Amino acid sequence: MSLAPLYAKAAVGAVLPRRGSGLPADEVVRDDVLVDRGHVAEYARVCGFALSDTLPLTYPHVMGFALQVELMARRTFPLPLPGLVHVRNRIVATRAIDAGELLRAAVHAERFVAHPKGAQVDLVTSISVEGSLVWSGRSTYLARGTTPPPGAISAAADELPDVSDEPVAAAWRVPADAGRRYAAVSGDVNPIHLHPLAARAFGFPTAIAHGMWTAARAVASLQGRTDDAVAYDVEFRKPLRLPSRVELRTRRVDGGWDLGVAGRVEHLRGTLRRSA
Repeated sequence: MSLAPLYAKAAVGAVLPRRGSGLPADEVVRDDVLVDRGHVAEYARVCGFALSDTLPLTYPHVMGFALQVELMARRTFPLPLPGLVHVRNRIVATRAIDAGELLRAAVHAERFVAHPKGAQVDLVTSISVEGSLVWSGRSTYLARGTTPPPGAISAAADELPDVSDEPVAAAWRVPADAGRRYAAVSGDVNPIHLHPLAARAFGFPTAIAHGMWTAARAVASLQGRTDDAVAYDVEFRKPLRLPSRVELRTRRVDGGWDLGVAGRVEHLRGTLRRSA
């Protein structure tokens, strides 16, 4: 599904006054969701996952992202959607999700906090089957230059492990159209990912890859070497310019992996651990 109409609505709404300074208390919910297996297969191809009857670990983020944009495009949301930067993402899966299961997807906002560069907010996605939570994702967004509400706590600044001294586990050539290909399967049509001219309008010298494509491509490289119940935490560092050549480095640790993606600069740090 293309989210272009919601992005257009958000762009218009960004110049209008926001209706409130706090986070909306309501959820955006979709019940009885059945995924399209063809779409899952195309997502798997774009992100490097092997085809399977179970959903790739990062696929539910695509389901939740559409609901995130719907929530953030509302004028009751305190931060304008254009300009928000995805800085961190945390996923917890309690088990594998079969592509034939009937799902409930819900998104709400949490933790409107202060950041040295502005304000941060978390969009939390929950995926349930028959009332049981099977997957959750926490997407942290930064609004540069934005003032948080009075009394807001400061965002924690913990960093994930550095694996730059580890040997190269894989190397990828990321083509110039990687942003357009991921946009087609994710619905994320933010112009900074689609074309160099559009990216330059937002201060980037060229189009950049989606952070969640990089996160998906990295964890896809470990497919078959992890448990079904896992916690995947990624920190997005410098933008990945398109086209590029990047390297994946990994470190085997007790209960999982540390990993990182870098080219001329560091793009992503992550940890993958068995979840309780």
